[in-house]
Amino acid sequence: MKYDYQPFLSSACGKIWKKIGAKRRAGVTTPLFSIYSKQSIGIGEAPDLKLLIDWCKKTGLSIIQLLPLNDVGFDFRPYDAQSSMALDPMYLSLTGLTGCNLKAFAKEIQALREKFPAGKARVNYEVKKAKLELLWKIFLSSPKSKKEKRFLAYLKAQKDWLEDYAIFKTLKSRFQMAGWMDWPDEFKYKSPKAVEDFSRKHKEEILFHEWLQWQLFEQLSAAKQYAAKCGVLLMGDIPFLVSRDSADVWAHQEYFKLDLSSGAPPDLYFAQGQRWGMPPYNWGRIVADKFHYLRRKIKYAENFFDLFRIDHFVGMFRLWTISLSEPPEHAGMNGHFDPKDEHVWKEQGRKILDVMLESAKMLPCAEDLGVVPKCSYEILEEYKIPGSDVQRWVRNWGKDYKFKAGDAYRDNSMAMLSTHDTSPFCAWWEHEAGTVDEWFFRKKCEERGIPFDIFKEKLFDTAHSGHGRLRWKASIESVGMLLAILGKNRDEAWHLVDAYLSSHDERRSYWHYVGMAGPVEHRVSQEFITKALASVNQARSIFSLQILQDWLALGDYEGRDSWEYRINVPGSMGPQNWSLVAPFSLEAMQKLPSNKAIRQIVVDSGRHVPIK
Repeated sequence: MKYDYQPFLSSACGKIWKKIGAKRRAGVTTPLFSIYSKQSIGIGEAPDLKLLIDWCKKTGLSIIQLLPLNDVGFDFRPYDAQSSMALDPMYLSLTGLTGCNLKAFAKEIQALREKFPAGKARVNYEVKKAKLELLWKIFLSSPKSKKEKRFLAYLKAQKDWLEDYAIFKTLKSRFQMAGWMDWPDEFKYKSPKAVEDFSRKHKEEILFHEWLQWQLFEQLSAAKQYAAKCGVLLMGDIPFLVSRDSADVWAHQEYFKLDLSSGAPPDLYFAQGQRWGMPPYNWGRIVADKFHYLRRKIKYAENFFDLFRIDHFVGMFRLWTISLSEPPEHAGMNGHFDPKDEHVWKEQGRKILDVMLESAKMLPCAEDLGVVPKCSYEILEEYKIPGSDVQRWVRNWGKDYKFKAGDAYRDNSMAMLSTHDTSPFCAWWEHEAGTVDEWFFRKKCEERGIPFDIFKEKLFDTAHSGHGRLRWKASIESVGMLLAILGKNRDEAWHLVDAYLSSHDERRSYWHYVGMAGPVEHRVSQEFITKALASVNQARSIFSLQILQDWLALGDYEGRDSWEYRINVPGSMGPQNWSLVAPFSLEAMQKLPSNKAIRQIVVDSGRHVPIK
C-alpha cells in the first residue's frame, strides 16, 4: 500500500497538509455523549476525551472524529443546534471547573453522579437540567471565577457572538423555552431598547451562560492540547446548518430564508427525501457582510480541532429547499435546489470553501453522500479535501453492482464501513444487506400499476424481513424470473430491476470481496469483522475512519448486531436517536483484548503514525 499522496502538498490545502502530514491515518468516530468514564456524570464529558486519546495511542489510531458538540437546548439533536458557536454545557465536568470552590459542592456532585450513573444503554438527558441547576449554584458561589483574567479576556475576544447567544438563552428561559418566533415583537425582532433593558435586568443570568462557555472552552482546549502531545488529531463536526430556533437565526434573521426548510431530495436510501426544518442560508446577505458569520464560526472551532468535517458538503454548492407550506407527510419530495441555476453552483461552493480556508488552519473534510453534483467531486479533487467513501455504497452502480476494490477508492477520501446515520456493520450484515427498502419498492410498484401486496409474498422472504426491509427469496435467481413474476418488461420496471441487481446478490458478493471462504454465514464472526475492517483500512483513501461500534465489534458482546444498536435513524424522531452509549467504559477500553487486533489492522494497512 504505497500510495502517493505528494500531490496533496501542492493543492489549495497544501499548507495544511504539510502541517498535519499527507500520510495514511486511521481513526475513530464517536459522539461525546456515547463514551464515559468513572468520573462522568450521566454523559460523556470534555475531559473524558483524554482517556479516548489514551485508547487511540494503544490501538494506533491517530484521528478522533467527534459528532457536533454545539448547544442543542433540550431537543438533543446535534445537527439542529441552538448555536453554531456555543458548546453544550452538559459536556462540562463539574470536578474540572476552573476557579471554583468545589469542596463546598463535593456531596452534591457525588449525589448527582449516583443519580445519573454513566454507562447505561441510553443517555438519560434529564442530566442536563440537573447539571445546569448545580452549575448555577456553583457560579453564584464563585465570585473569583467571574474575575479571572482568562475569563475576562474570553468575554472580550468572543463578544460579537457570545453576547447574542447568552441573551438568547436568557430570553428563552423568560418565555418558558418557547421559540423566538413566538416571543413578543420587541424581542422577536430584537428591538435595541428592549434587549438593552432586558440585559440590564438579567445581567447575572446572562453572565452565567457566558461563564459556561468559558468553562467549556477551558476544558475542551485542554483536551486538544493533550491530543497534540499524544500525536492524535481531533476532528470537529461543524453542522452546515443551524436550528431555526437558534441564537444565530434570531440575531441575524437577514442571513436566512425563513419561508423555506432545508432537506434532501428522494434517493435510493431515503425514498421520500428528507425535510430537516433548518432554514437555508441567504448567501447574498452573508456575502454582503464579507462572510463574517462564517469566518468567526470556523475560527472559533480551531481552538478545539485540527480538522473539521463539513456536514452536507454538497449544500455549499446547492441546497434542496422545501416550502414551509408543503404538508409534512410529503417530506422532501416537493422541493427545488437553491440556487436553481446549476451553472453557478461550482463558483458558489468555491467561494464559501475559500473563506473557510482563509479563516483557520484546520483541514476541512467532507460528508458528500446522497445526490452529489459533479462540481462537488471536482472541487474536492482540486483542493485535495477528503470526501466520504462508505464501503457498502462504493460499488459499480449500473454495471455489475460489485464492490469496488480498495485501490479504486478516491485517494482524497475517508474510507468507512459505517456512519452515524447508518446501521453499524454487524447490524447491516444481519438485517440490511441483501434487502430492499419496502417503502421504495411499494412506491415504484404503484407508479407502474403493479399490485405490491400481491407480489410481496411471491418475491420476498417475509419471515426473515424486518425493520422496513424486504429480503429476497433465494428462488428469485434472475432478472428474467423477476420480470416474469411481475408480468412486465425491463423498460417498464427498470427501477425494480435496479433494486434487484443492487441487493439480491449483495451478501454473497461482499462475503467473497473481503476474502471469506465457504458458505455465507448469517452472523458476523470474529474472522469476518476482522477481514471487513482490514479491507476498508487497506483502501487507497488517505484516512480510514470507523465508528466506535465497528472497532469494538472485534470483541464479541451482547447487542452488537442489534438493529437498535445505532446512533441515528435519519428521517425518524424518538428516544432511540442520539442516545446510544458505548458497551464499555473508557477505563475498560484500555484493557480490551481486541486492542491488539485493532493495532494490527492499523499497522498492516500502513496507517500507523509514530509519535515524534
